[in-house]
Amino acid sequence: MNIRKAKPAEFKVITSHILLAMGELLDRFTGAQSMERASQMMEKLVQKKGNQYSYENCWVAEDENGIAGSALVYEGAKLHELRKPVMAEIKSTFNINFQPEDETQAGEYYIDCVGVSPSRQGEGIGSKIFRFLIKEYTQDRNGTLGLLVDRDNPHAKKLYLKLGFEIVGEKTLAGKHMEHLQYRKKKEML
Repeated sequence: MNIRKAKPAEFKVITSHILLAMGELLDRFTGAQSMERASQMMEKLVQKKGNQYSYENCWVAEDENGIAGSALVYEGAKLHELRKPVMAEIKSTFNINFQPEDETQAGEYYIDCVGVSPSRQGEGIGSKIFRFLIKEYTQDRNGTLGLLVDRDNPHAKKLYLKLGFEIVGEKTLAGKHMEHLQYRKKKEML
């Protein structure tokens, strides 16, 4: 399994992973108006630079069978800058003035979403992606990695805790209460 930066031409598979990962949050973003229009909007955002869903912020997990999963990660300090074009696109596409709460903040690299193709789920691809992200952002970049987990998803929370993430607080996103987890570089034993 090779994990690498995404390319603009891979927007369709990346979009499918984002939509899977977002689940019901997508309905809150779009007012549950049209999945087809939401998909088209997301495809447009993935292909563009300078927004939180851009291919620039995306890693893809690929093997001989193609792209099996993807992850969106960006600096928390850039949330407002990266979110602005997304909010404009939501307003233009759905005529909704959507203003979600801040899901991240300065001081962490934020895992916005991780998605694995339905036909590849259960193969450990999600875990491989998370292990890669932990190495990339906490070991290689000496940063802190953050994410939100839905309280209604104990399976995901269990995986994150097993990987070494720790609960650091709570956040609300689109009116939904979530737990905020972080992974910090482990100090070396002397």
